Amino acid sequence: MILGHGRINAVMQAGNLIAQPGLGSLALSRRPGKTLGKGMRSVEIKIATRHGHLSEATQAKITAKVGRLSRYFERLTAIEVTVDLEHETTPVVDLRVDAEHKHDFVATEHSGDLWRSLDGAIQKLEQQLRKYKDKVLGRHRKPAAKVP
Repeated sequence: MILGHGRINAVMQAGNLIAQPGLGSLALSRRPGKTLGKGMRSVEIKIATRHGHLSEATQAKITAKVGRLSRYFERLTAIEVTVDLEHETTPVVDLRVDAEHKHDFVATEHSGDLWRSLDGAIQKLEQQLRKYKDKVLGRHRKPAAKVP
């Protein structure tokens, strides 16, 4: 694994993590859109850091936490996490989730701790995903009652 002050690109394929120095962020993926088994789809997760650097362990923890969002809505294709460390006392976490059929969900949170910011942003996204899923499923469950 290549470490340094620059940004790192990494791709997870078939359980192996491959790191390459590059322009972007940490991208963990198992070929987006492919089925992994038992109806689960893979989600491309990108982690970008502004004004600082996150360790590999921190990036792995963020990836694990954010990866759980697919429990709430199965058709997620990509998750982008941006951590802004410009103000060390209040890190800002920005989450952008792309779903099939061009549906995008966005949440931003800042608090006194990186993990509280991340958890707050994840909670906001969970609520958005639940609400959207209920809305979509509600359309297909019952036809509207007609008034005579």
